[in-house]
Amino acid sequence: MRTGIENIVDALLASQSVGVLATYDGALPYSSMVAFAGTEDIRSIVFATMRDTRKYANIKKTPEVSILIDSRTNRIEDFNDAMALTAIGSISEPADEAKTEALSLFLSRHPYLRDFVLDPDCAMLRMNVRKYVLVTHFKEVT
Repeated sequence: MRTGIENIVDALLASQSVGVLATYDGALPYSSMVAFAGTEDIRSIVFATMRDTRKYANIKKTPEVSILIDSRTNRIEDFNDAMALTAIGSISEPADEAKTEALSLFLSRHPYLRDFVLDPDCAMLRMNVRKYVLVTHFKEVT
């Protein structure tokens, strides 16, 4: 049975389609927007990127990353109502059946990105989430 916080995490993962991925090359941080999909058990997040990108190079060098997912609407109400969820974990590049499952999950959320993810130079990546940090009401951290 899920806790209330796990339900909030699940709802944010289901309602948002883009997050901000933070990677590190050993010297400097780098942030980029990624389309993502969360697994049903909320333990993993999948996304895709081309292999010739800075984010992919950073992930290969340092696979520990974070993804920020939030519910902001760019209105004043966000200071009280918006939630920000940081997922912290490590990245792997699944193969075979696990890759097929990740691809299927991703395309179920983002069917319009089919050509992108089926490009041979595109990597399907899975973030194994170790920890979620949820901020609500602009300052309450769970």
